[in-house]
Amino acid sequence: MKRLSELEPGTIARIHSFEKNELFLKLMEMGCVPGELVKVEQIAPLGDPISITVAGYNLSLRLDEASTIFMEEGTK
Repeated sequence: MKRLSELEPGTIARIHSFEKNELFLKLMEMGCVPGELVKVEQIAPLGDPISITVAGYNLSLRLDEASTIFMEEGTK
């Protein structure tokens, strides 16, 4: 299992779980729920933020936010 912040552009993975912190509810409200597929679209030139597609829309996350999401790779 990897963190969302560790994935490369073009990677598709499924959300497994979250670190329990103050961002947990905010991320779920934005469509990042366990079981949802996520595609990493772009990473900014300096590495922060990253752009993902989740629940049918594009979302930009800072690396510290993305690092709280645990992903299952290789999921179709």
